[in-house]
Amino acid sequence: MTLLSTIGTPVLAFLNYLGELTALAKEVAVSAMRGRHRWQQYMRQVAEIGYRSQPVVIVTGAFTGSVLAAQALFQLTQMKMETLGGALVAVGMLRELGPTITGLMLAGRVGAAMAAEIGTMKVTEQVDALRSMGVHPIDYLVTPRFGAMAISIPLLIAESSAFGILAATFVGTQIFDVSIAHWIHHMNGHTALVDVLVAMVKGLVFGQLIVLISCHQGLKASNGAVGVGKGTTSAMVLSSLAILIFNFFLTMLLNIMFPLGFAK
Repeated sequence: MTLLSTIGTPVLAFLNYLGELTALAKEVAVSAMRGRHRWQQYMRQVAEIGYRSQPVVIVTGAFTGSVLAAQALFQLTQMKMETLGGALVAVGMLRELGPTITGLMLAGRVGAAMAAEIGTMKVTEQVDALRSMGVHPIDYLVTPRFGAMAISIPLLIAESSAFGILAATFVGTQIFDVSIAHWIHHMNGHTALVDVLVAMVKGLVFGQLIVLISCHQGLKASNGAVGVGKGTTSAMVLSSLAILIFNFFLTMLLNIMFPLGFAK
């Protein structure tokens, strides 16, 4: 019985956590369809999530593409296949690294900020004050963040992937002396619009996971500043783990539905 209870307690806690996330997701869906839309809040969150996240996303994407190109070309050069580097980087950035790196950056920057802001409002009873004024906290605090993330993350992924591909092209053609004509030819031949679609699907899923987990951590915060700090840390860690776990399953599913360009 002791072993069963030891194993069962974390499982029950995890199932309870999934139930709370599901209930929050349901409330957000109802709010989006029937609640009051506060467009000023939407615009404020678009600026916070999208506009202010551009520098870190662009820099991360550019150097990720550069490293990917360098590592690929170190190997491809030995096999006299360095002209395929452009195709490898483009597909890798669009289908995998662009969405994942952008999601992880947003989990650290935006997710933690969401949990801290909402958590502070929760422990200082501002959330209760919203209810007393007839304002639903989900309508005011959570739904605008979902909408803003849905608008912002596709654009951020596009920027991250584009700068990654541009930086990789510079590394390949200027440092490894690969012919730019061959580089672009193979890149165009092995990438397609469906690769962009895969990136957008992954990004939308990752973005909604970040908002859902971070807002949940903020709304359940307690015990003052200590609770807010723990909620902020948990939001970043859980969001990052969720992105990595969902990325595996999405990769398997989307590659079955939309095979890689190399398989054409």
